[in-house]
Amino acid sequence: MEIPHDAFVAVADGEKMLLFRNQGDSDFPHLILVEQDEQESLANSELRRDVPGRSFSSVGPGRSAYDEADSRQIGEDRFAMATAEMLNRRALGNEFESLIIVAPPRTLGELRKYYHGELERRLAGEVPKNVTNVPVSEIERIIRAS
Repeated sequence: MEIPHDAFVAVADGEKMLLFRNQGDSDFPHLILVEQDEQESLANSELRRDVPGRSFSSVGPGRSAYDEADSRQIGEDRFAMATAEMLNRRALGNEFESLIIVAPPRTLGELRKYYHGELERRLAGEVPKNVTNVPVSEIERIIRAS
């Protein structure tokens, strides 16, 4: 996939987001970091209770327990939502014409829930890979190979 000159490239997972701008051209991309964000840890007390929940059957004496929500996954989903909202604001502010998003498949799915129509119009591509801890030159290579 080509990375057009001046395109934004958002690299994200559930805990970290890197936003780059291509200062090179589509033949020789040169990604420059524009913004970086990392998730703040949620305290377990914000998401957990002391005992597992219980549900009661509407017929008969049956009861069943259910597990608490996975606090890590909830935090990652919230971070993906915040990332999508930031990209939506930038798209609506006309800060970029073209956007490529690189994220693990689950994070991409969560991001897509919050895409604004304007962001979708500017979306040049998505790459389903986790590369938040990869050198920039490798990110450029992975996108071009996709």
